[in-house]
Amino acid sequence: MTDRLSLSPDAARQLATATKTAPQMRGTTPRYLMRALPWVDLKSGVYRVNRRRTFVLGDDRIATHSDSGSPRVVPGDLRELPYLRDAEESCLTQLADAFTEVSFEAGQILAQEGDPADRLWIIVQGRAEKRVTGRYGEEQLIEVIGDGQFFDLGAWTREENSPYRVQALTPGTALCAERGALASLADRDEGVRSSLTAYVSSNGVRPGAEVPVDLAAGHIGEPDLPATYVDYEDAPREYHMTLAQTVLRVHTRVHDVYSGDVDQTRQQALLTIEALRERQESALLNHPEFGLFHSVAPGQRVQSRTGSPTPDDLDELLAKVWKQPCYFLAHPKAIAAFGRECTRRGVPPVTDSRFGSPLLTWRGIPLLPSDKVAFSCGVGSGGSAAALGTTEILLMRTGEADRGVVGLRPSEVADELEPGLSMRNMGTDRKGITSYLMTAYFNTAVLVDDALAVLQNVEVNNYYDYS
Repeated sequence: MTDRLSLSPDAARQLATATKTAPQMRGTTPRYLMRALPWVDLKSGVYRVNRRRTFVLGDDRIATHSDSGSPRVVPGDLRELPYLRDAEESCLTQLADAFTEVSFEAGQILAQEGDPADRLWIIVQGRAEKRVTGRYGEEQLIEVIGDGQFFDLGAWTREENSPYRVQALTPGTALCAERGALASLADRDEGVRSSLTAYVSSNGVRPGAEVPVDLAAGHIGEPDLPATYVDYEDAPREYHMTLAQTVLRVHTRVHDVYSGDVDQTRQQALLTIEALRERQESALLNHPEFGLFHSVAPGQRVQSRTGSPTPDDLDELLAKVWKQPCYFLAHPKAIAAFGRECTRRGVPPVTDSRFGSPLLTWRGIPLLPSDKVAFSCGVGSGGSAAALGTTEILLMRTGEADRGVVGLRPSEVADELEPGLSMRNMGTDRKGITSYLMTAYFNTAVLVDDALAVLQNVEVNNYYDYS
């Protein structure tokens, strides 16, 4: 016997029925990118993007590697120089060996406007800005350049004077090649010499520009009108369905005995679908072949001016995607850093409700947060160490009608649970375990280059004391 006067809660609990939740998953995110993209249903599984013919386009970067602690140019990446696209590997190696390492400090002048451009500079690490003297003698900022970018190819090749002043914004390292190294290469190889001559005599066609259509306008009378046609790319890019897959295994005993109030197989499937969709969004952003961060054209890349993402930087992005921009997309830490910069300037961004959530906006364009946006230190996708590196901010236009970015998925698949996602029963083995093949088919396509722009080398660790 006890001294209790009533039934204890512990004993009473044995007769009570618990109210249960569905299994919760911490890794689930709003997946704003997948909600923002308009999806095109494909019947054939292939999406071909036909475009007008454009002039040859590179990625405006020359890669480097470390050799015994010293940076070296990757010879094959010198094909980024237009007149070396068809050069032999030995020629590229010869020119790569001519680059020497140069260190610079913040504020140092790397090239002076009007001085002979006798060296080609490749920024290995660091940031610098190009400035030019304006019409009335004032200084004007042209652009900020960073890792892998080079200057000034045109003046160096043609033995002209530097068209602008280049000043380092941060300490860094560069690789430089003298003009004589190119002359020596041209003397050695006839192919390089002819390509170099053609480049020097060209009219400065911008790489990536569409081949022009001959037209007449504003004429009077009856002149002969130009005849023309619009040429197409010979090998338009095709996007094929990629996928995320796994095999879900459920023991028949678990399904049969423990599926009274909660269907165990269904809950296992729902959690697996969440994981597949998270991996899908990560691939849409970061896959090296079709990920949006790897699909940005060279002319659509902007370097952060001071490191932190400022209103000026986002305005530069808007100047790149000025035709009906739809969404910024960034890591939550980058959005927080942008908010701090706006607060510091006294221009707090407006909050608007999109996709059922309050989101920061800039110039009316929402900033979609995603923990799938990677950091340069290699820890992205939500890792707490992500703040140690630099990240990027994407701006995009969406939709087929606006020649933007679209998501791709099959119009239908067998055993479909959601659009583009199937769950196929693979049978039960001799251990009584039933296997289900879970597959999500997807891809993304950029219809024209100016549908995407990216702000690079964004730092998120600057804070301010407002007291």
